[in-house]
Amino acid sequence: MGPNHPMEDDPKDTLVSQLAVAIKEISGSPECQNSSKKMYNNLVRRVKLLSPLFEELKDSEEELGLDEVRGLESLKVALDSAREILRSINEGSKVFQALQRDKIAADFLQVTDQIEEALSQIPYDKLDISEEVREQIELVHAQFKRARGRLDSPDPLLEMDLATAQKEKDPDPAILKRLSEKLNIRNMNDLKKESLAIHDMVISCGGVPGDCLEVVSFLLRKLKNFVANENPDTDTSVVEKGLIKHRSPVIPDDFRCPISLELMKDPVIVSTGQTYERSCIQKWLDAGHKTCPKTQHTLELWKQENGRQWSDCDRVAINALIHKLAIGNQEQQRAAAGELRLLAKRNADNRVCIAEAGAIPLLVDLLSSTDSRTQEHAVTALLNLSINEANKGTIVNAGAIPDIVDVLKNGCIEARENAAATLFSLSVVDENKVAIGAAGAIPALIDLLSQGTPRGKKDAATAIFNLSIYQGNKVRAVRAGIVVPLMRFLKDAGGGMVDESLAILAILASHPEGKSAIGQSDPIPVLLEVIRTGSPRNRENAAAVLWSLCTGDAHYLSIARELGAEEALKELSENGTDRAKRKAGSVLEQLQHVDVPVQP
Repeated sequence: MGPNHPMEDDPKDTLVSQLAVAIKEISGSPECQNSSKKMYNNLVRRVKLLSPLFEELKDSEEELGLDEVRGLESLKVALDSAREILRSINEGSKVFQALQRDKIAADFLQVTDQIEEALSQIPYDKLDISEEVREQIELVHAQFKRARGRLDSPDPLLEMDLATAQKEKDPDPAILKRLSEKLNIRNMNDLKKESLAIHDMVISCGGVPGDCLEVVSFLLRKLKNFVANENPDTDTSVVEKGLIKHRSPVIPDDFRCPISLELMKDPVIVSTGQTYERSCIQKWLDAGHKTCPKTQHTLELWKQENGRQWSDCDRVAINALIHKLAIGNQEQQRAAAGELRLLAKRNADNRVCIAEAGAIPLLVDLLSSTDSRTQEHAVTALLNLSINEANKGTIVNAGAIPDIVDVLKNGCIEARENAAATLFSLSVVDENKVAIGAAGAIPALIDLLSQGTPRGKKDAATAIFNLSIYQGNKVRAVRAGIVVPLMRFLKDAGGGMVDESLAILAILASHPEGKSAIGQSDPIPVLLEVIRTGSPRNRENAAAVLWSLCTGDAHYLSIARELGAEEALKELSENGTDRAKRKAGSVLEQLQHVDVPVQP
């Protein structure tokens, strides 16, 4: 008899037994010590309290009616969902879960809603159970009912630490210590389990989006370095299996398999250009997958890198390509720029070799090529080269910024998008923010933001956000008319640009000209709508914009009050992020002292 057909033999015994087993398994779930701890433990605790119901039902000799069976079957489906989410938390990557905390919180909320709905369908008065057990189940049901629709409160310190660890090359050890403790990754054994969890996740779940996998890998390497420094006497046999010891040379990112995150000993390249450890990609293929785990593109044939030395690059080939860049005809230059573009994308060694061979000034010259394809290859090659921190300075010193801006203005759409991405990459260096803004990049980025493809809009928004951290660029962005498209995106919830728009608006609103421009676009209704219904981060940014508008301004305070801001802000002050609570509390305090305009 299959588990989905509990009524085939003895419906009562089978169904009740299955529910008892499910509750026992959930009750015995291992203790959770990572970023999902509160949600996980609450679910286990509440489900455990259901156990007495099924202990009594197992001892009862009364038959279950149709209504009772339906209710209990719904509960079994809900508990199966609960078992699955608890299992995924136990066995999954802790770093990945921290990065996906909003989604995981939504999953827990969905399971909670599912259990509460199932409990509401069970007619307890028809069950052969004691009054004491009935009262306990009703109390449990009340707990689930209160938990419905209540997302777990965010952890702003964790979010801030994760963001800082991603952004900074050498984050404060105190940040890594907090992350190590919060994620319960404290020693080499924990690190090894985490690496295996990521490996299994990629193999068994159909892959992880490339960008997210890179972030997970990046953060895990920093935690490895931190844990190794904290434990200098770590067994070297463990370290040699891929975990970094503090005195060991740092292993370049491209030497690590994106699946296992370990140093590749037998690397192979698939048809998409990505490199993997042979055993890992073989498991992936054996599992029936036909796509690249990182890019999700369909794989064709894949080949072995026969005897390649992974600490070197093909300098002869690179020099030949650079020779063609320098003196070749237009067709040769186009082909050479395209080859260098791919080589620079492939691995870190190539990026160093290409720059050392003198390619960057020649690629910068090709940014002004009349051939659009050559121009696209050149700007994309520079984008790929800029991943190397040292190359950023070389690119800027070669005078590339004005030419990249020109491509952003006049190139084909792919060249414009990659030019925007290149400017973002270069703007990571603070002094470059000034130079990029002064070169006229911001109006061109706003044009791409308004008219580009979805990818182009994202690239432009990311670049504008980064540039606007510099005060002078805020003015440039406002005067170039950025507020109009941002507000249009904000009012189009289905357009996919709400997150980016709010993040940029929150930066611009802190400047007087930004506040003025935002205020002219009737922003308060949509800001209040986001505060009521948006994600935690968007609610926080919307509150920051509202705070900038309302602080010291009776006009905006009056509008906010008329639109019912007090109720929305009160809820945010109780359930928002720490920053959102502060902003909401400040606006609420000001609303209490604003005069209500007298109606004529």
